[in-house]
Amino acid sequence: MSSSRLGVLRPRPALPGRVPGPGRALLVAVCVLLVAVAVCDVFAVYAGFRTHSSVQGDGSFAFARQDQLDSADALFRMVDRFYAPALVVCAAVFIAWFHRMRRAAGALAPDGFRLGPGWAIGAWFVPGACLWMPYRIAVEMWAACPRGAGRGTAGTGTSFWPVNLWWGTFAGSLLLRWYSGFRHKRAEGLAEALDAVTLGMAADALNIVAAGAAAYFTVRLTRMQVTAGH
Repeated sequence: MSSSRLGVLRPRPALPGRVPGPGRALLVAVCVLLVAVAVCDVFAVYAGFRTHSSVQGDGSFAFARQDQLDSADALFRMVDRFYAPALVVCAAVFIAWFHRMRRAAGALAPDGFRLGPGWAIGAWFVPGACLWMPYRIAVEMWAACPRGAGRGTAGTGTSFWPVNLWWGTFAGSLLLRWYSGFRHKRAEGLAEALDAVTLGMAADALNIVAAGAAAYFTVRLTRMQVTAGH
């Protein structure tokens, strides 16, 4: 057998820098869980409206029947019973998708990231910095995919509005939710408690927008990565 024939039969090394993306199943799971979280937020807004409708008067003269307040509180507890598990599972699956996308994008643009792939997970758990570190990683991933597709350097001709919309609404809802909880704990009367409920409703409404923006961001970035990898 000739040496040329032996060369054909030898296994060829895998192309460097090719890392598979997150896959369709993981992407679908992220989107479904984002919808579940958004549905819980819709019911939370409804619970807030129920609380407002049970209160009469204005300012320091606000009052409500105890049975109506108990009914509204029971509705909030029911929402929390479903919201907390949905949020935890959604966060876990989204971070898994985020990490796999970071690895895939890193193969397309090895010099396009300031932090290693592990930070795609760890950045979410750093107190304080979690409000901006994942955003920076997302921006770098968004810029890396067009560059990997041969469309110029990172960021050239690339619109970042999907990333900005997702992170702006998400971070805003987190801060509003924290402030709502802070106001609720310090409330000394029904009127102050009602103000905290209003802030919570605003946070829930903003999180609904954030869930939709996150779904759009995940789908777009996954498609960009697939296109750039081929």
